[in-house]
Amino acid sequence: MEKLKSAIPETLKRRIAESTVDDLHSTSSSLLQFFQNLPLFHQMVRDLTDPEMALCGKNKEAAMEAKAKGNECFAKGDYSNALRFYSQALRMAPPDAEDKEKNLLATLYVNRASSLHKLGFFLESLRDCSRALILSPVYAKAWFRRAKANSSLTNYQDATNDLTVSLKIETSLSGKRQIESELSTLLDQSRQRSSAVEKPNDDSSGERPVVDSFGPEEGMTTSTDIPLASLIHKEDPYAAIILKNCRETHCAFCFNELPADTVPCMSCSIPLYCSLKCQLQSGGQEFSKYKSKYEFPEHLSDVLEQYIRTVTSPGISSSTVEHAEHRHECLGMHWPAVLPSDVILAGRILVKHIQQQNRGGVQPKYHGILDLCQNYGQLSSDSKLEFHVYSVILLCCLQQFLAARLPLNSEITSEIIVLLSQIRVNSMAVVRMKYSDGKQPLDYDATSSVEQVQVAQAVYSRGSFFNHSCQPNAHAYFLSRTLFIRATEHVVAGSELELSYGPQVGQWDCSERRKFLEDRYSFICQCSGCAQVNLSDLFHSGYHCNRPNCFGVVVDGCVAKYVKEKLKHIKGPNSLQDMLNDDNISRVASRLFEQTDYSCCFEPGYCLSCGSLCDLEASQKTITKAEICIKSLQDALASCEPPTTLIMDALKSIDILRTLLHPFNKRIAEVEDNIAQAFCSIGEIQAAMDHCQASIKILEKLYGEDHIVIGNELIKLSSIQLSMGQKSTADNTNRVVAIFSRYYGSHADIMFPYLRYLKREAGKLV
Repeated sequence: MEKLKSAIPETLKRRIAESTVDDLHSTSSSLLQFFQNLPLFHQMVRDLTDPEMALCGKNKEAAMEAKAKGNECFAKGDYSNALRFYSQALRMAPPDAEDKEKNLLATLYVNRASSLHKLGFFLESLRDCSRALILSPVYAKAWFRRAKANSSLTNYQDATNDLTVSLKIETSLSGKRQIESELSTLLDQSRQRSSAVEKPNDDSSGERPVVDSFGPEEGMTTSTDIPLASLIHKEDPYAAIILKNCRETHCAFCFNELPADTVPCMSCSIPLYCSLKCQLQSGGQEFSKYKSKYEFPEHLSDVLEQYIRTVTSPGISSSTVEHAEHRHECLGMHWPAVLPSDVILAGRILVKHIQQQNRGGVQPKYHGILDLCQNYGQLSSDSKLEFHVYSVILLCCLQQFLAARLPLNSEITSEIIVLLSQIRVNSMAVVRMKYSDGKQPLDYDATSSVEQVQVAQAVYSRGSFFNHSCQPNAHAYFLSRTLFIRATEHVVAGSELELSYGPQVGQWDCSERRKFLEDRYSFICQCSGCAQVNLSDLFHSGYHCNRPNCFGVVVDGCVAKYVKEKLKHIKGPNSLQDMLNDDNISRVASRLFEQTDYSCCFEPGYCLSCGSLCDLEASQKTITKAEICIKSLQDALASCEPPTTLIMDALKSIDILRTLLHPFNKRIAEVEDNIAQAFCSIGEIQAAMDHCQASIKILEKLYGEDHIVIGNELIKLSSIQLSMGQKSTADNTNRVVAIFSRYYGSHADIMFPYLRYLKREAGKLV
């Protein structure tokens, strides 16, 4: 790509760098004309679109080689590597390939099911057997393996049915004897258990938003009062794409974490799915398309025939799929694997737009595909050039699928450029919690920071209209690909509903938040958190006054600059008091109430309470030295159990931080959390609890007592208390439940499965 950009004439680069949205037709036309006569461009398009040159196509030889390696590992008892090789073979195998007169995919699914069963993944083994049977319904070994999985899951009736079918199909005497022996054992066991059912990881509560709709003339302003924790908005994406770094770990359709029994695309080797349903909804081919011809064994009861039909049916049809977002990428070409995620997302939006218009019998129109804002005029010169180049390349790639309906011209190229700039400022990061499974009763990693990890990028037609605030009154989260927005406070009629696009008050200071939002979304934040003085921004990176017994905060030059900006519009003490709206402010910044020129108080290095001058340069040098020991502890926590000497050094370092940084500085909270985790790792639980509580006390000042961050920290504290058998676990767990219900409503247990364990175990201590 860099070679292609460097080949563009400087005069054209300059025109693109200086262009506005109104110039896009002209700049796109010039770039198209230049590329049409550039051999390098045509070679790049061939590399991206020629199936013979792609590395993402199906390959029977590669699949057979991986299968042989899997067989070798299985024979040695190395079931983990056998599982890995069988999954690799499934990804490469053509759906119509055969192996010893059986469908190769069916054989691979059965082989992987055996590895999964050996590793204790019984439900996953069951699903793989069912997939094999959809492809090859009279596969005796698949029915037998399915019986073994059902038996391990105590689904004895289903296991008996599976063995009965297997016995009818099996032709060898030795095979029949093995099945009869297994069947005899099963008949002696309980038949009362029903089949295991996976718990859905979706919205099963049926909860409906309290706000039916937002009119375009109203924006996202509510016309009625909205109670705390009410569901405001629910929406599936117009288009979405998994991030490249998550392709091997998360489902390419629902974005949930991949199970051990991944399902590959039937036509290419790029995406992985968590189920056949997700594979089909994304635009993959139906399994049943490759089902081998079969006849039912003779003398089967009607009940057993129906059982076979149920097991060998995929349960979902492509006719129910409204828009197959991956299908146009699934032609064995290389471009979907190498182009950036936002470019692939733009392609999905464009293809969906064309297909929707075709279904309505309308000639495709390419202007105004998305009714969303764009920031093309604020983009850097490099970004403008990049968008132009990628738009032309994407259009050439899409022509392989929609040649007749997608001409190569400046109109469509310029619209893709607009789409890319709309995606830049309107797409939402679909996130998952870094820890979500909580299967361990007490995993001390729970004391580490809980993170939201971005796994996908999506455009939500209505969700994009919610404006940002660093102190939002609504919270967005995702179940599968569905966006949910919930009120985190009581919102009165006439108020605007606002989300956080990223950093919030307490998380970063004002200067960091504003810089991030301007760089990422091209606007200067003027929300209440950025326009008004708040305690959190003073504390966040504040220093300790060097005068004994003074609790005042000392700010550096960066914080002082932004606070002065906020104070420009204040006209008197009453206005200041109304704006601050926090009783604690007089304790840390009492000079504000003693001056008529408030900005003079905010000089770097001066205490906002007593006016003493602090040497911030000397303090920072001492802090930097102390941070060396803390960094060593963090590195040790990431790799192994830290030695006691490192913990002792970190304790000395945090004492230094406490003397130089304000008691509510966020850095102290972070180090307290590190030390709590370290004490947990060596079994010093009481010390871990003390430091965890100290961290939470600081974070409550920065975020407020009911913020979701506090809920995450209280989970850590409750885990520690639970291991100590403390009855106070129940009180903290109840606080967690209240906070999470505020942010997630009835979905709290789905978002945080570990919470269910905490509630159950804490209840036993009462």
